[in-house]
Amino acid sequence: MTVANRRRAAGSGGSRRPGTLARATAYIDARHGLGLTIDDVAGAAGVTCRALQLTFRRHLGLTPTAYMRQVRLARAHRELEQAVPGDGTTVTRIALDWGFASPSRFAAYYRSTYGRPPHETLRS
Repeated sequence: MTVANRRRAAGSGGSRRPGTLARATAYIDARHGLGLTIDDVAGAAGVTCRALQLTFRRHLGLTPTAYMRQVRLARAHRELEQAVPGDGTTVTRIALDWGFASPSRFAAYYRSTYGRPPHETLRS
């Protein structure tokens, strides 16, 4: 499920999202999920790490780490879609830029989320 779909399922309106979740996701989204730790996000949301994990599980059905990965994956997807063929952009560079240390792991996450390998999006 994509980040957008998870947000819709959780209720994207502020009145339907618990304050903790709204603060945490806003913090993650503003920083594109890059270089963050669970401690960083919990601190920004004003809760313990455990409370943060429980909130994410209860309302989004995933961990804060998985949510951060989905945010980074969505940003990488957008960059792949916007790349100009022949400009030297590679899947590996985009994967590394968005915090995926393993291009093969990135490709697996990408295929699972978007239904095709990232190099096909890059060539489109």
